Amino acid sequence: MRPRIAVTLGDPAGVGPEIVARLCSDPATRERAELVVVGQRGLLDRGAAACGLPAPKVELKETGPALAVALGRPGADSGRLAGAFVEEALRLVQAGRALALATAPLSKEALAAAGYPDTGHTTLLARLTRTPRPVMMLAGDKLKVVLVTIHKALREVPGLLTREGVAHTARVTDAALRRYWGLAAPRLAVCGLNPHAGEGGLFGDEEARIIAPAVAALKAAGVAAEGPLPSDTVFWRAVQGQFDAVVCMYHDQGLIPLKLLHFEDAVNVTLGLPVIRTSVDHGTAYDLAGTGKANPASMIAAVKLAAEMAAAGN
Repeated sequence: MRPRIAVTLGDPAGVGPEIVARLCSDPATRERAELVVVGQRGLLDRGAAACGLPAPKVELKETGPALAVALGRPGADSGRLAGAFVEEALRLVQAGRALALATAPLSKEALAAAGYPDTGHTTLLARLTRTPRPVMMLAGDKLKVVLVTIHKALREVPGLLTREGVAHTARVTDAALRRYWGLAAPRLAVCGLNPHAGEGGLFGDEEARIIAPAVAALKAAGVAAEGPLPSDTVFWRAVQGQFDAVVCMYHDQGLIPLKLLHFEDAVNVTLGLPVIRTSVDHGTAYDLAGTGKANPASMIAAVKLAAEMAAAGN
């Protein structure tokens, strides 16, 4: 039986409706999942027309106010619709009418303009599900990374790192890899913060003061964690198969190597929520909106992974 996946249209001023239209036209996707698109029929059909496709024959849950949103021109209206689509998709999953949600991209700026207090999908879903500390994973076939801190200024990161924050990120990752990827004993690499993982304290003390004690606590709890490891070599080791995921201290530490390998097909997964949520690993691409040129590979990969996680989790 195909798992039922709720798919949001994302910010309607961007490429979300176009990549969802292409998703609905992908035979492999339709074979592996039953789709219910959450948004508005007119927006989906506009996206299909931009791609030279017929109106998709797919179940659609109509939601959100009737607003005229121009392509490539985000604002409060596009943010309001994008937020409404996510909220309705979440309700479908919580009501048992879908097993997972897969989200097209939205704009943090447009979401804020619409009055949402959130900085993106992760914090929006965390607030709506009352999840205090979700974990962001970016996943590809060759590399998976998780982030201890997410959208924070680099100068703020050292002060935000705590032993419990590092350990929590690793514990949530360990549990997800066991449940959804079927790994009996996931191997986690834990990055250092500083060059050469601090070089014995020469380049900073966060490794000795925060990261190493967190790793020790993880090992004592039965988590196969290794670190702190220098980030200039750890990703190569992970790609060679030595680790199943890499715990990164800040956003770009993890996303630069991930996108180097999986620029087109990486999937954003929010771990620790009471629901399964995957997403594309790219933005709204307002400059491409209406051209039909946006690549749907990450959207297709997001639904594929959501279906696999739903099957494994159930």
